[in-house]
Amino acid sequence: MNFDLKKTLEALLLSTAEPITLKDVVKIFVRYHEEMTEALEAAKEAGAEEAGEFADAEPEHEPVPSLVTQAQISDALTALMDEAEVQDKAYRVVEGPNGYQLVTAPQFAEFVRLLRGQPRPMKLSPAALETMSIIAYRQPVTRAEMEAIRGVSIDSALNKLIELELVHVTGRAELPGRPIQYGTTDKFLEFTGIKELDELPASDVLSNHQIDEWMRRSEEEPEEISDEDVGLSKEPRPDELPLDEKFAEIDWQKENAESDAAPETEERPV
Repeated sequence: MNFDLKKTLEALLLSTAEPITLKDVVKIFVRYHEEMTEALEAAKEAGAEEAGEFADAEPEHEPVPSLVTQAQISDALTALMDEAEVQDKAYRVVEGPNGYQLVTAPQFAEFVRLLRGQPRPMKLSPAALETMSIIAYRQPVTRAEMEAIRGVSIDSALNKLIELELVHVTGRAELPGRPIQYGTTDKFLEFTGIKELDELPASDVLSNHQIDEWMRRSEEEPEEISDEDVGLSKEPRPDELPLDEKFAEIDWQKENAESDAAPETEERPV
């Protein structure tokens, strides 16, 4: 039997629904060689005849390397991923936060759901998605910080995320009152299809530093919201008006002043 690392890994993934890490696979090969060595020694102790029989079968296992590195395993798993995509197989090999796993190809997910009698996949409301995004990018984050950024209450959205196990309590902030802080879970990584938070796309709106600075300034003194802050064009001040518009403004003010100052006349009968 010729040893095929890629097929061996495929068999391991097919045999379990749990994720497998690179370290797990290395340990499997280590245990394999340990058991082979123990079996050979036991056969030698039992007698030359059994040892000879075992020796005859030994070349069948000889191609298995005595040391399989994590780099070799990673390369073989990457080849399995590419092969499943290119050949459009019924499954995909994905890498999650807890290791590698075989999953059903997306186009067959609905049929598998019906076979298992499971409900349709959960869909989050826009409010829940916004709240989850704030937590993902700013964790650990308090309820007050989330509400300051969103500008509305986040009670319903936060409770839904906790119920779905996408968000959990991470501790308390070193602030007055020791408010509770929240962060994302491993289930959040599975839900979004990433293996670590560093894979989140870069924010193209505001950085955490800019948001912190904005929140700090808003707490110190309420700042008047200008037209530019809400995306409107800046309204020119009277001293910034063009010359002809300035004169028109002055004439209008003069006319109003004269009309206000003119006394009212009463018509008396002759």
